[in-house]
Amino acid sequence: MLRQTLAAVVVATLGLTGVATAQDKVLNVFNWSDYIDPTVLEDFTKETGIKVRYDVFDSNEVLETKLLAGKTGYDVVVPSGSFLQRQIKAGVFIPLDKAKLPNLQYAWPEVSQRLAVYDPGNAHAVNYMWGTTGIGYNVDKVKERLGDIPLNTWDIIFKPEILSKLKDCGVYVLDGPEEVIPTAMKYLGLDPNSKNPDDIAKAGELLMTIRPFIKKFDSSGYINALARGDICIALGWSGDVYQAKARAQEAAKKTKKKPVNVDYVLPKEGALMWFDNFAIPKDAKNIDNALAFINYMMKPEVAAKNTNFISYANGNLASQKFIDKEIMDNPSIYPTKEVFDRLFIVTTNEPPVQRVITKTWNTFKRGK
Repeated sequence: MLRQTLAAVVVATLGLTGVATAQDKVLNVFNWSDYIDPTVLEDFTKETGIKVRYDVFDSNEVLETKLLAGKTGYDVVVPSGSFLQRQIKAGVFIPLDKAKLPNLQYAWPEVSQRLAVYDPGNAHAVNYMWGTTGIGYNVDKVKERLGDIPLNTWDIIFKPEILSKLKDCGVYVLDGPEEVIPTAMKYLGLDPNSKNPDDIAKAGELLMTIRPFIKKFDSSGYINALARGDICIALGWSGDVYQAKARAQEAAKKTKKKPVNVDYVLPKEGALMWFDNFAIPKDAKNIDNALAFINYMMKPEVAAKNTNFISYANGNLASQKFIDKEIMDNPSIYPTKEVFDRLFIVTTNEPPVQRVITKTWNTFKRGK
């Protein structure tokens, strides 16, 4: 997944109160950037005395490289679903001691069930946040160019005659083949989880028809680009777009100007549902502290606090009574059951299939 404004790994050492120098009072976390309420980390340290060293990344590939190399230096990491599946097979995580995770009682059964496709028995991971891959857009600029046509369709992205009208004001697409290629297959009426090279090739052909209109492939900077009004539209992650919306509103308050009007839509054809999850690497040095952290993050009030801060749905059913009404009532964040049932997931690819996807994606990015 995700994501945000930091394109490189940075270090943020938090929880300065209650800091202990003993090894058993340290926790090393590697999470997506802009993906937690900072006060949650401070509160965790105050409650437990465990000092958190919190590093961030902005792509699953960065995390996976560290995990497969070993000696990560981290106790808790946050891989996405299909990457999690591959990493479990590679043996990079330890099974969770669920006796030390009593707050798992608050997990959302439907989310846990879907996550189990990647992690049988939910043995290695606990869902943190989940969301969808859809369309973020500048309401005013898109309306100016497209009029009042329905936007809840992938036609906006995958029909060249439509997307071409948005080229002048900026089109961004996630730099994520595991997100975009399955979405293209879904649009073509194919199985988005297909491993058939012919299906992947058809998706690649479709993508090449829209390549001339794409300004940039980006998985983090599009948040601020949308918030500033620098681009028209982005194929991106739900929570990112809502963060862009919030940043636009905050900027408007400071400048006393009209905010950039940003919104997100879930296409009617269906959209990819992804999961970001807590897991413990096999080289973790502070396993009990890692379990304490995961259990703390599963407190309903804590899960809600993070959702209220980053505008992503979480995998904690009991947290919903603490989530801001504006977020809970937003069907693009917490979809209706009908829409939820149309969301699809994709599983990891074996190396031969992954090579086909990588080649298809690189051709798409190059435009030839």
